[in-house]
Amino acid sequence: MLESGFVDAKLPTARGPIGYSRTAFGPLVSLAPIVASLGGELTIGPLAQRHELAVGDTRFLFGPGSPAVTVEQEIDPLSQPPERGPEGLQVPLDLLEMIYGRLLGYEFEWRLAGPELEISRRPARQIPLVFDVVHLQGVTTLVFQFPSEPRYRIHRASSRLEVEMIGDRLELASRRLFPADDLVRDVRLTPEKIIIDLAPNTEAQDYELESPFRLVFDVLRNSGSAGRAAGAVPTRTPARSNSIRTIVLDPGHGGSDPGARGPAGTEEKGLTLILARALRTRLEQRFPVKVVLTRSGDSFLPHDTRSALANQHKADLFISLHINSSRISGASGAETYFASLDASDERAAEAASTENRGDPLYDLQLILWDLAQSRHLAESQRFASLVQAELNEALSLRDRGVKQAPFRVLMGAAMPAVLVELGFLSNPREESRLADPNYRNQLVDALARAVGRYKAKIEGVVATTEDITSR
Repeated sequence: MLESGFVDAKLPTARGPIGYSRTAFGPLVSLAPIVASLGGELTIGPLAQRHELAVGDTRFLFGPGSPAVTVEQEIDPLSQPPERGPEGLQVPLDLLEMIYGRLLGYEFEWRLAGPELEISRRPARQIPLVFDVVHLQGVTTLVFQFPSEPRYRIHRASSRLEVEMIGDRLELASRRLFPADDLVRDVRLTPEKIIIDLAPNTEAQDYELESPFRLVFDVLRNSGSAGRAAGAVPTRTPARSNSIRTIVLDPGHGGSDPGARGPAGTEEKGLTLILARALRTRLEQRFPVKVVLTRSGDSFLPHDTRSALANQHKADLFISLHINSSRISGASGAETYFASLDASDERAAEAASTENRGDPLYDLQLILWDLAQSRHLAESQRFASLVQAELNEALSLRDRGVKQAPFRVLMGAAMPAVLVELGFLSNPREESRLADPNYRNQLVDALARAVGRYKAKIEGVVATTEDITSR
């Protein structure tokens, strides 16, 4: 039911009648008088379907019937969709909080007794800040940790980022000097802002982590970088977050590290390279993607280098291919892992320990892992489930399930990443099957179908048999 309330911001320009309606999810209030009171430029598209509100440098896109708002490149859910009203669009309070609370420091409270919408400025807070930096596999990660979520906005220039505090002020728990770095020139902290000076030909991606709240910037080389370090792999223009354009395949082991060896002498390093080459061909035939191998021959690569290559190529997906081994000769089947600090079971912990052997700094660096991979954890698990399902269904393999473990080769990968064990070389029967080109083709087809299904989910299209099995 449409009623009339008041905007009461204790400010002369922000007090007056406002249309609103009640729903089961809370009130919806007319947007136009709020914009007139608090500022911003509201643009309404044809048929009043598209509403764009610009506040400072930030633009918000939303419309009637859609329970989400687009903020720059991100899509955030709303408690309920906006609706049309006599005074124009009516919006939920969480949209106002997102726009005017986050950017300008306003608070909104709906008072049923009035009824009225009270708008007030949040009191300034002194917020402690702890700054740290991680140099990991071709990425410099800047971490700004707060005891609670601050109010801020980010301003970007060609070689500078500024994180401006809105109402809040920073208490600097650490004034440590920024260590020398090829990607970041300097980080300066003041009570009002954080200033990050980037090196030439770099770009920064920002995201948030919870418990505790952290604002994180990943700084990488961008495409076309002149003066790239010798041996560095060229990068490409960053892909959209909702697309799969570049895939990095990692044939496990190589060179002086043969990996597992079967009773008949078959070596894991050779099989993984054969499978990776075949999978690259299959993927590039079926999908408009670029596929990169971490190694193209019998060469040794450290674990860090493998995921660093994926980062340098700005891959959208990282798949590490392995063949299993067990002290139990009858062990069989496939299993798919995604990275986690906590192993899902004792067997997963043992598998990770075997793959990670030979690195005395590994335990120390584990604590840094979530800075690079935690925001991709859900997608890694999602893709791992698709891979495991395809292997089980197509090949009638024993389902050993999707597992999690702290695999070093996945640590630091700044994209969804999985490690696939495609059978047991220690099992004579599976060693024989893996030596058969026809069986390997079935494995490759299963992996390609999993990629096709994941790609369709990410890109929001319906996956058909034709989409997955052909171009």
